[in-house]
Amino acid sequence: MNPLHETAKKMVAPGKGILAIDESHATCKKRFDALGVDFTEENRQHYRQLLVTAPETETALAGMILFDETIRQSTQDGVPFVKILREKNIIPGIKVDAGAKDLALFPGEKVTEGLDGLRDRLKEYKELGAGFAKWRAVITIGADIPSDGCIYANAHALARYAGLCQEADVVPMVEPEILIDGDHTIERCQEISEKTWTVLFDLLKFFRVDLAGTILKTSMVLPGKSCQTQVDDDTIAKATIESFKKIIPAELAGIVFLSGGQTDSQSTLRLNHMNQLYQDLPWPVSFSYGRGIQQPALELWAADKTGNYNEAQKILAHRAKMNGLAAKGEYDTSLER
Repeated sequence: MNPLHETAKKMVAPGKGILAIDESHATCKKRFDALGVDFTEENRQHYRQLLVTAPETETALAGMILFDETIRQSTQDGVPFVKILREKNIIPGIKVDAGAKDLALFPGEKVTEGLDGLRDRLKEYKELGAGFAKWRAVITIGADIPSDGCIYANAHALARYAGLCQEADVVPMVEPEILIDGDHTIERCQEISEKTWTVLFDLLKFFRVDLAGTILKTSMVLPGKSCQTQVDDDTIAKATIESFKKIIPAELAGIVFLSGGQTDSQSTLRLNHMNQLYQDLPWPVSFSYGRGIQQPALELWAADKTGNYNEAQKILAHRAKMNGLAAKGEYDTSLER
């Protein structure tokens, strides 16, 4: 089997998903500040060691997305994080984009930067042990946005990034995130999601990206957080999966969701409902959550970094396992007890 295909297939193996621990310094500082934790390199290393070394996470995690600092870090005993992940049969991944910046002449819209020098950075990350990479684009729904220019600019960058990844024998995870912020309806979100995915897959094809060696990370189809008409999980599942079936090519290796502002329980329940409702899809539908898995462990660790270390790891493993069950449609809230 093509090595890219093999890696991509492992990333969405039955009952497994991806843990995102690729927070930038700015995002990590915000989360530490909220919990009263000093934003020091020592604390970042200590917390990420908790995530990387947590026992039994390999039963539900096939991959872990790292940040540039994290992929170079080691445990306090000097063992590289990448080595630990590989020994646990968890594929190390790496965030490679440089963040969303203002899109010139398009007020209120963003384009993700980071293509300059990416070929060389991917070569280095591959040598450091990365098996896949991630690039996040941001699509905002508002009055008269997103524009066609914004969608095209972000899809174009995602496609070029994906091509560079595959040239380096690294699986690209392409992430167009349709933000949950706003008062838009689920119908409006579905319209924009379908438009974004259509342009993205047209450009992936145009740039000769091998879809069997590619993972789509994206948002569920949801109403905006401040929309007066919220909907049930059944409506969300059908809107999301029916849109996928219309647009996403069957040869794609798999689809993983970001939690994107949902609560821990919402992201698990909705993933589970989709996999119960649709059992014969051409691609696996799984998870790539950050806060949706990390947050309870982070809060416990922050309260007493040393005393709560093992308990925080148990909570992390539990949340990963619950989402692993949801990826097979086998989750039940009774398991939380």
